[in-house]
Amino acid sequence: MIISVLIVLIISILLIGVLVVISTTSKAKKPKDVSGRIQKKGKSAILKEAEKKLARNPRDIIALRELGNIYFEDKNWEKAYGVYKSLFEISASDSEVNVAEASLRMGIAANKLGRFDDSLSALMLSYKKNPDSYECNLYLGKGLYEKQVYDKAIACLKKVKLLKPDSSEADMLLGMCFFKLQKFREALPFLKKVIDENPANKEVLYYLGVSMVETGMGDRALKVFIHLRPDPLFGPQACLEAGKLHERVKDYNSAIQDYEIALKLPSVPDQILVQIRYRAALTYIAMKDISKGLAMLKQVQALKPGYKDVDTLLTRYSELNQNKNLQVYLMAGTSEFIALCRNFITKYYPDATVKVTDSEVNQDSVDITCEIEHPKWSAKHLFRFYRGQGALSDISVRECHGKMRDTKCDKAICITLGNFSESAHKFIEGRPIDLIEKEQLAKRLLKISMI
Repeated sequence: MIISVLIVLIISILLIGVLVVISTTSKAKKPKDVSGRIQKKGKSAILKEAEKKLARNPRDIIALRELGNIYFEDKNWEKAYGVYKSLFEISASDSEVNVAEASLRMGIAANKLGRFDDSLSALMLSYKKNPDSYECNLYLGKGLYEKQVYDKAIACLKKVKLLKPDSSEADMLLGMCFFKLQKFREALPFLKKVIDENPANKEVLYYLGVSMVETGMGDRALKVFIHLRPDPLFGPQACLEAGKLHERVKDYNSAIQDYEIALKLPSVPDQILVQIRYRAALTYIAMKDISKGLAMLKQVQALKPGYKDVDTLLTRYSELNQNKNLQVYLMAGTSEFIALCRNFITKYYPDATVKVTDSEVNQDSVDITCEIEHPKWSAKHLFRFYRGQGALSDISVRECHGKMRDTKCDKAICITLGNFSESAHKFIEGRPIDLIEKEQLAKRLLKISMI
């Protein structure tokens, strides 16, 4: 009987001892409920108490954890980073520190402070401890995006979507990563999802519009850019994109309206302002409003000397602006151009009667065959008018010479707004062909009155 009682007593003592050890251990390792303590004692009291503990023992894990929690919740990232860095350093010699949490929060704080290298280093340590952490993968994706390592960021963010499919942050970052990699088709679904949830996100809306353009959805993109035109931040670029889309379909009036809206916005970055004025100049020229086009080109030249082909365009169109017939020669429709050519031929023989017998429109030129009756002679001549401004080789002149023989003409006159190569000039030696180049053409056109 006594032995049985003793056995029971011994077992009871052992059980009590085990329970005491477990309770002590759990109290040492389990973090205190900071939010509950704050409600009871107040944040300032907790901070003072923790600071006193740390003054006595800088390695007091509980005090550091309490400080870290408060700083982290208050978004005091600088202090939070310092506290969790201290906890992480202590973890090397004290197993009571939650390494995954300390490195995670250190990484998040560093990310918020813009220290992306420090953030990525800390987050990678946390990832090794807990690879399935939503926050760790999300902030790894954010940091890699900021470092422009888009392919690795995408891998992290895809894991975020597996852990939390409705993560709007991951949607936005995935859309932006694919956009930066110019994978516009992959970017579209993520950017659309962000806009569906938050239509006021103008940055994502702009990138959505660009992605639509790049994937052949120009009509839908145009609606996006028109919507963004008044926005002070994304408006200038949206106006530029809308203008280019309108130019593409030759809706020049709408393109000019886009550019004018941009120019009225309060703050347009210089690099965009140059592009807008340049596009507006080309649009005015396409509308045959040379004077306004020149005005825009001069503004571009003042903003950024040597920009693209502005100097060449200024030289070319300044001359055109002074010679209306030259404008017709270069820019008018076919019927108006042929009328000018007929007038040119009449003035070419002031003392003769000219009868046009045939005209033919080619891909890059117009041929006019005419019979000339002069008091002293008569002949059949072929005029070929080239509309381009480049240099023409002997091949072009040989073709004209062949046409002259086929039509049994006595002479051919080749006219261009550009010039003829040296080989072309050599070819006509001893042949009944005249070459008229830009300078001579411009002078002759000045003498012609067009009705």
